[in-house]
Amino acid sequence: MAKTKKLDLEKTFSELETTIEKLENEQSTLQDSLTAFEQGIKLTRQAQQTLLEAEQKVKLLLEADGEPQPQEFSEPAQE
Repeated sequence: MAKTKKLDLEKTFSELETTIEKLENEQSTLQDSLTAFEQGIKLTRQAQQTLLEAEQKVKLLLEADGEPQPQEFSEPAQE
């Protein structure tokens, strides 16, 4: 299930990038720009919600005996 969420988030970011490119296109009509802007807002909110849910899940997983336990995060290994 986590893999599906990750793919959904990646797809959302990809669609958001495409939407930004449409907005940067100076050849777009005002109506096209407004439609792209609206789509961008929806995608941004969707991504924010997905990230919020992931953050809440991490917090729940880190709790021990009902008390949050501080955890140190290590930097990802550079390849």
